[in-house]
Amino acid sequence: MYKNVLQSIDNIAIWPVISFVIFFLFFVCLLWYVFTQDKEVIHKLKSLPLEQDKPEPEQSNQHPL
Repeated sequence: MYKNVLQSIDNIAIWPVISFVIFFLFFVCLLWYVFTQDKEVIHKLKSLPLEQDKPEPEQSNQHPL
């Protein structure tokens, strides 16, 4: 049933090609971003989960009278 419905749509064969091109361009852009990223930034982000959190002083939102 679905096969007959999809076959009746004009130019249906172009959509898988468009989907593949979008995926391929996204993947290539992502690879380019990863390989051109600064190594210092990568090292900083890599060690971020292991850093000890320093408690920040609490600021009061109340105004003095």
